[in-house]
Amino acid sequence: MKMAILAAIAAGLAAIAPAGLAAQDAAPAAPVAAVDAPTVDAAVPAADAAAAMPADAASAYTPMAPTKGKGMPTSYEDDPLKSMTFQDQYSANGEYALWMHDGILLPVITFISLLVLGLLLYVVVRFNRKANPVASRTTHNTAIEVIWTIVPVIILVIIAVPSITLLARQYETPPANAVTIKATGYQWYWGYTYPDHGEIEVVSNMLDDAEALKRGEPGQLAVDNRMVVPADTPLRIQTTASDVIHAFAVPSLWFKMDAVPGRLNEKLIDGIPEGVYYGQCSELCGARHAYMPIAIEALPPEKFAAWVKAQGGTMPGEQAAAPAVAAPAPAAAN
Repeated sequence: MKMAILAAIAAGLAAIAPAGLAAQDAAPAAPVAAVDAPTVDAAVPAADAAAAMPADAASAYTPMAPTKGKGMPTSYEDDPLKSMTFQDQYSANGEYALWMHDGILLPVITFISLLVLGLLLYVVVRFNRKANPVASRTTHNTAIEVIWTIVPVIILVIIAVPSITLLARQYETPPANAVTIKATGYQWYWGYTYPDHGEIEVVSNMLDDAEALKRGEPGQLAVDNRMVVPADTPLRIQTTASDVIHAFAVPSLWFKMDAVPGRLNEKLIDGIPEGVYYGQCSELCGARHAYMPIAIEALPPEKFAAWVKAQGGTMPGEQAAAPAVAAPAPAAAN
């Protein structure tokens, strides 16, 4: 009885309702738009609508493709000479260290080696048994002893100046705008934490060779999640480990630092250009030591910011947007 009365009331209301309201009630309910979704005026052209989208929505992070020969080893087939020397350097300290090696160490070592070889050959020819049937009984030679003491000291002093300079540059105190990244070594992968960006944590494992080849990356160096950094920005790299001693090493940045359990080591990388740079753990750390590579991706600042937001982090000084509060309605006039 009650249901029949309700049905009759509904039929009566439908009969007296305006036609437009009836059509609206008959139409299916539209899905409720998400609160954070941007609204676009239908009259705005498509290009202007795209420009009105939030920056992080318009520029999502995609991994950068590596450049062959940059930040990675060079094979003998590609360049026989370069495959036997250091990688090209992409940090200020790396460029200085490579200059020191090529401009100071190689000439000095070559000179000393040739000098010692020449003296050895001279002694063999000049003082052999056939040329000297009666052995010399010379006990010392003051001039020679002074020379072989003073000359090596001078050479070592010359080498010490750039050596100490390079050492001091690597351990300079990072500037205030340096981005801090903590690299933690595990058996056998790396974890990267970003304390300046909401404690983002990225776990990085090696890709198999087939997947690396598909992505155009070198085998046993490609990873599933890279250590992403802003390009041309000072980096404060901190290393530690959770189990045994590891070593965080990237040859093309001239960077190597031990990761020791219970200890936090720190060193500066004074900005690197855009690109992908590969390295490896360089401390024997167990059965799969050879399979915990390092990949650093340097992005432009705006793309780095997009990556940070994609990971759920925030940029320094940035606060989460507060929920909008509706303005109070104006008081009715008396």
